[in-house]
Amino acid sequence: MAKRKRRKQKDESVISTHKYEIIGVVLVLLSILGIGKYGMVGKLMSSFSVFLIGVGYVVLMVFALILGGYMIIKQDKPNFFSSKLIGIYILTIGTLVLCHMEYIINYQNGKDILSHTIDDLMICFQNILNVGTADISGGGIVGGTFAALFSILFAVDGSKIVSIILIIFGILLFTGISIFDLIKNAKDKFVEVREERKSRQEEDYEEEKEVVIKDSTIEDDSKIIISNIDEVKEIKTKKDIEEPQEVVTNGVNPMVNYKLPPSDLLNTPKKKGKNTNNQVIEKNIEIIEKTLRDFGLIGKIVEVHIGPAVTQYEMELPSGTKVSKIVTLNKEIALALAKKDVRIQAPIPGKNTIGIEVANESVAMVTFKEIIDHIPAKIADNKLAVALGKNIEGEVTWCEVNKTPHLLVAGATGSGKSVCINGIICSILMRAKPDEVKMVLVDPKKVELGVYNGIPHLLCPVVTDPKKANVALKKIVNEMDNRYETFTETHVRNIEGYNAYVEKKNKKIENEEEKIPLMPYIVVIVDELADLMLVAGKEVESSIMRITQLARAAGIHLIIATQRPSTNVITGVIKANIPSRIAFTVSSFVDSRTILDQGGAEKLLGRGDMLFLQNGELNPQRIQGSFITDEEIERLVDFTVKQQIKVADSFLTNLEESSVPTNSIDTSGSTVSTEEEKYDDPLYNDIVEFVITSGKASASLLQRRFKLGYNRAARIVDLLEERGIIGPQNGSKPREVLVKLEGQDQDNEEE
Repeated sequence: MAKRKRRKQKDESVISTHKYEIIGVVLVLLSILGIGKYGMVGKLMSSFSVFLIGVGYVVLMVFALILGGYMIIKQDKPNFFSSKLIGIYILTIGTLVLCHMEYIINYQNGKDILSHTIDDLMICFQNILNVGTADISGGGIVGGTFAALFSILFAVDGSKIVSIILIIFGILLFTGISIFDLIKNAKDKFVEVREERKSRQEEDYEEEKEVVIKDSTIEDDSKIIISNIDEVKEIKTKKDIEEPQEVVTNGVNPMVNYKLPPSDLLNTPKKKGKNTNNQVIEKNIEIIEKTLRDFGLIGKIVEVHIGPAVTQYEMELPSGTKVSKIVTLNKEIALALAKKDVRIQAPIPGKNTIGIEVANESVAMVTFKEIIDHIPAKIADNKLAVALGKNIEGEVTWCEVNKTPHLLVAGATGSGKSVCINGIICSILMRAKPDEVKMVLVDPKKVELGVYNGIPHLLCPVVTDPKKANVALKKIVNEMDNRYETFTETHVRNIEGYNAYVEKKNKKIENEEEKIPLMPYIVVIVDELADLMLVAGKEVESSIMRITQLARAAGIHLIIATQRPSTNVITGVIKANIPSRIAFTVSSFVDSRTILDQGGAEKLLGRGDMLFLQNGELNPQRIQGSFITDEEIERLVDFTVKQQIKVADSFLTNLEESSVPTNSIDTSGSTVSTEEEKYDDPLYNDIVEFVITSGKASASLLQRRFKLGYNRAARIVDLLEERGIIGPQNGSKPREVLVKLEGQDQDNEEE
């Protein structure tokens, strides 16, 4: 008896294990017999299908065939109430009702229609019992029932309209496309076709033009006539065409006629498909909740945020649940989801939920144009707002460099650092004029930033020699000190206060040439810090320390990038003074901790996936960085360079070691006295005579009197002090002039 019971239990377990596979085989067999009407069983199945849905009986057979194949492969039944299948049901009902309308079109009374349909269906059913082929027009018992019901409720014409709406609604449910998206895509397609047609017409029009110069010996002021098929009109002079207007500036005076690059220079983003679908999301929700239940944790996912690269599942936990238990289950959740890794944010800042971040099936590219075109209104006037990318919720993310106030960018090779740096530079090029923001680019690798040579925003050509980069950083420190001296003279605290002071003072000056130029921001970008640390580690570290500690108020901001996030490159001094960090994917938790002081970067996906830790925030924000192509960068650079804006009198013109100012710093951070630098200014003698004659000297006075840039004026004041012509700075009092003319000495003696 015991053996029979065991054998019976074993047989039952085998059947229960393969029951869906057995049902699938039966469905496939019956559908094949029904489609081919093979034998008595095939005719019976065919007749029964006709009885159910009428003329669409073959569709029912095919559906049964697909269902059987699914159950054989998956060894499980499908979710018959999923959104796609519900869409198929609604689509089928609408189609069957339309098919049946022709069958009952001659009946106007709902009762007659219903009775007529029932009579025909009974005849059809009798044919089935006689193993014949059911012969019924229309939509069978399903279509007939709904057609009779719709005819009573909406009349015949109204039933047709309702059926068409049901068909459309079923298609939308099955495909997952909304009506709004459908209309929007149609509108975008129409606009795209119209623009292509317009551009094609313009190209054809340009090809038909014939340029005819009437006189080959045209002088500079004569005019060129373009002869067209339709008309003859005058255009700009030859001088205007061949030699665009050149704007020469002293130091950092405002750029006249400078135009910001339009966003049309950037590539228009292509239409994007969904990087995940609802079915995958629903399946992942079930897996995550089941995995937690297996470990004795009960949680419910309340929201899902689909980002460009990852999807965040917000989970709500009952009171009394320890969050630390869930954080340790990231490997188990990743195993259940068949993913490389899963990042858990516990808790989400500002919410009482935790976030489980899972990589999407495909990464949606975030283009630079779609970020630059959607700048938030509250930072639209900030010239140092740079585009980063999109966060997990799909919202554009910007970074205000003046509030960071310094930024560290680190990550493994190929993770997206250089693209991020290019995005920062191009954001400044598109939003700031050369007199508003200046840049110093340091590229020891010699291949990343060389394309920006020639743009008017640069204080010097791109620095590729690590030794010259060290000199440039020292001169930036000296410039910072000069700016603070200027702030002291004008009784202001920072660059914003100084520019407000200048604007207020310029309102009282009617002559445009005598107005004082505004002080620009300076952004120093180092693309690879590791190379600089190898050549002059102590000096570079000291310069970075001085800049990061003091340069914020002076409007000087530092952005450092490195692919070696180790403690000998990112030292404690550097980390302590750079509060804002961007971490791309790294190989280990130790590297992530070096950059962010916490883990998380080792779980990033690469290709622009980053963690942005902003100054003052405790938790980093996950962002998919924007991508800008080399062609887009070249177009932006060409647009700025072609305006032929010449920038002179930069304090970074000479980057030799001997040109380092006297107040430069040594490796220990203390000031040292170097050999007096050779400085030859064409206005030096005139300035000395003016200072001795007037008996006073200051940088702002020289700016107004000789129309100089503030850098040039400050350097001349320092030179006058070094050569003993004027005394040192004495608080808010004017500097004392130590040298006097012979006539002045006699006058003083007579007095």
